Amino acid sequence: MSLKSTLGAATALGLIAASSAYADSHSPSITIATVNNGDMIRMQGYTDTFTEATGIAVEWVTLEENVLRQRVTTDITTKGGQFDIMTIGMYETPIWGAQGWLVPLDDLSAEYDVGDILPAMAGGLSHDGTLFAAPFYGESSMIMYRTDLMEKAGLEMPEAPTWDFIAEAAAAMTDRDNEINGICLRGKAGWGEGGALITAMANSFGARWFDEDWNAQFDTEAWANTVNFYKNMMDASGPAGYATNGFNENLSLFQQGKCGMWIDATVAASFVTNANDSTVADSVGFALAPDNGLGKRANWLWAWALAIPAGTQQEAEAKQFIEWATSKSYIELVAGNEGWANVPPGARKSLYENPEYQKVPFAQMTLDSILSADPENPTVDPVPYVGVQFAAIPEFAGIATEVSQEFSAAYAGQQSVEDALAKAQDITNEAMEAAGYR
Repeated sequence: MSLKSTLGAATALGLIAASSAYADSHSPSITIATVNNGDMIRMQGYTDTFTEATGIAVEWVTLEENVLRQRVTTDITTKGGQFDIMTIGMYETPIWGAQGWLVPLDDLSAEYDVGDILPAMAGGLSHDGTLFAAPFYGESSMIMYRTDLMEKAGLEMPEAPTWDFIAEAAAAMTDRDNEINGICLRGKAGWGEGGALITAMANSFGARWFDEDWNAQFDTEAWANTVNFYKNMMDASGPAGYATNGFNENLSLFQQGKCGMWIDATVAASFVTNANDSTVADSVGFALAPDNGLGKRANWLWAWALAIPAGTQQEAEAKQFIEWATSKSYIELVAGNEGWANVPPGARKSLYENPEYQKVPFAQMTLDSILSADPENPTVDPVPYVGVQFAAIPEFAGIATEVSQEFSAAYAGQQSVEDALAKAQDITNEAMEAAGYR
């Protein structure tokens, strides 16, 4: 390890060293469930420095996104006790915090500086003003596109494009002979996979999940327009098998040079511009998620965050790890080793005030996208729920998983869009009636 890296590691551990019970004969251990995204995998590579300084061993359970959601939800609702730290997000955190299922993070150290967390992230990870999960990184969604292919098509990407422009550009950039798809979008079933993309997209088309009386809205023209537009564009310009592609599948396609555009999590920007992994790293541009002139863009708001399930026997050790992994100093550690473009983004105000980070080409667009998402007013017409790409009610995950399965079947040509929307309407209304909303 270089001197710079060594100093970075020492700084990152400064937050925990004072309170740390260094390695003893019992060798305390914590088990962390996390998602198999790049930033989380990168974090695992640095945890030896945490263990060396604290004596706390870390065991990782790394899972695909849909599987992670199922595992942690089952574990916390059954009090299974498999994990000391869970990677969860803005949907689960306030709901589980209200249920008393999570340990409040209301006693983090002054040096940790909770006030530095971006308000959009802190608010989404709190219940009644109490933080219940610390953001490892925050994100919205935006357009990542090939500047060379856009130029070749004779088009120029606006900073704030419409969906019509995106469809036009996708068609112009598609080159089947050279395995280039004009656009890559999530179609994979799962409320947080393809379900997140189509919900955010629907917001920009004037659609919503529920009206103000909790009636499902899938029988509306706005939803029909959304899903038909998506399917027509993806059939014409998307990759084969797009109905089963999620974040990681589309990331791989883009890095291989097989996507002209990709609309997805802002956190992906560091991976598509990393020359070690991306064949198109030097020709990537960024733009805000599209709109339809209705006042809402198709960008979401999310944080992958670390939370402690109530009842863990390793609460103190888990808090030490969370302070380390979500600190300013961890960001500096990664920057010292891998450059500012590769630090976990979207969580702290100080990162966007840092002159070095301001030089990163996607930094400002990421922040603009995060700030433009409004979970309190996510749709054109009023709704009774909070959340951009989800409705923050306990029943949503189950309902939306089923609905997304119907949509994916339509994308794959197994049923019509009309049939998928009719089934979504019935699934949603029946579940809401059973839950007592209607």
